[in-house]
Amino acid sequence: MKRHGTSGLVALAVGMVTLASSSGAAAAVAPGVSRSTPATAPAPHEPAAASLRPAPIPHEIPADVVVRAFVKADEGTLRLVVRVPLTSMRDVDFPVRGPGYVEIEEASELLADQATIWIASYVALFEESTPLPAPVVTGARISLPSDPSFADYDRALAHISAPPLGAGIDLILEQAMLDVVLETPVQLADSRFSIDPAWAHLGIRTTTVLRFVTPEGAERVYQYTGNPGRVRLDPRWHQAFLRFVVLGFAHILDGIDHLLFLLCLVIPMRRFWPLVSVVTAFTAAHSITLGASVLGLAPNALWFPPLIETLIAASIVFMALENIVAKTQKRRWMWAFGFGLVHGFGFSFLLRESLQFAGSHLFTSLLGFNLGVEFGQLFALLIMVPGLALLFAKVIPERTGAILVSALVAHTSWHWMAERWGVLSAYNFQLPALDAVFGAALLRWVALLLIVVAVGWGLGEAYRRLAKWRAARRGVESASGAERAAASGQPPE
Repeated sequence: MKRHGTSGLVALAVGMVTLASSSGAAAAVAPGVSRSTPATAPAPHEPAAASLRPAPIPHEIPADVVVRAFVKADEGTLRLVVRVPLTSMRDVDFPVRGPGYVEIEEASELLADQATIWIASYVALFEESTPLPAPVVTGARISLPSDPSFADYDRALAHISAPPLGAGIDLILEQAMLDVVLETPVQLADSRFSIDPAWAHLGIRTTTVLRFVTPEGAERVYQYTGNPGRVRLDPRWHQAFLRFVVLGFAHILDGIDHLLFLLCLVIPMRRFWPLVSVVTAFTAAHSITLGASVLGLAPNALWFPPLIETLIAASIVFMALENIVAKTQKRRWMWAFGFGLVHGFGFSFLLRESLQFAGSHLFTSLLGFNLGVEFGQLFALLIMVPGLALLFAKVIPERTGAILVSALVAHTSWHWMAERWGVLSAYNFQLPALDAVFGAALLRWVALLLIVVAVGWGLGEAYRRLAKWRAARRGVESASGAERAAASGQPPE
């Protein structure tokens, strides 16, 4: 359903562009963009001068846009150096000649205004927690696509200050790059800065490579697609922790496959202690593989993520079928533990992409993400367990309802598994080379296996002792009940 929805949005956007071209009206908006382009509504960070903008002329939205940017504070100024495709400035017709060569000298007169409208107006900067004044364009130029200046901050800044390209250079408009310098005043160069860049509107799919350069010259690189929200360039430990708690909570609630697995776990058991046993086993298992993946123990092969996604779907199918045919649930925690190892690798794919926002707080962020996942699971269980109890009490008998719900889940996850298997089977698997690298990886996997075995054994021992304690407690309570019944002359229950 999600894929069809995205295709529908793309088709709607194309239709809007066609309609705008035929009527000479507003510019199109890329699907997924959270802020309107200047053609329709001012952005949250637009200056008051935005009301004086010229009426936009429709342009085709670039399909894939790569934004390269540097951020550095120096001598009371926070400087943002940005490179984008010139065609992402869509509310103006740049002068061209011949087959589409840019008239560089004439086009250069338009760059500062366009950079303000499309770049500066869509970024907010913060010093500690204080919003900074809107950045001002202090330099802009057209560059060749082969120009290597953005390899580092100093070269990029010097390049923008250098003389412009000659007027006789034949540069196709669609290949031209726009380099911009934005500046805003700051109190201290060594403050902790944040940036909220909302440049997804520059293309249908916008990827940004953002480099934060410290006053000492060290670099921290961020790469993301779309609008990332507020990015703390040098977060404190509690800021990183809270960010990843929220990320983990949102991830578990956004992952329908993880939620369906949880549902299959709790359908046949909603009493407290059995529920605690399976949820604890699942949590312990996915925590192990989540941490192992972040520490680099997971394979880096391209086939590994499709393999894990296929196994996650298979785990849902298995648990759903077990709900239908199994006669006892005594060993259910073992299945939860085993499949939890697989789901942990699934959690890690998002976490590894997001660890770039953790700063220097790797383990703090890992702990926060894991806690967020647990909070998300607890929230889901607080809805699932009473919901199932109400369904089985008021709508349908428990056994019939368990079979029906499990069958629906199995049907859905079977299609996922078949689809993901098709993706996985397209990869060309090769045996690894038996060298020192393979030996080191094998040793790490053996260590991980020993940890898994130790935790599994520990959980089994804990559950056995808990079962003995509960049995002994029930025996004491039964004996006490029999004594009270004998003393009162009533038969024991």
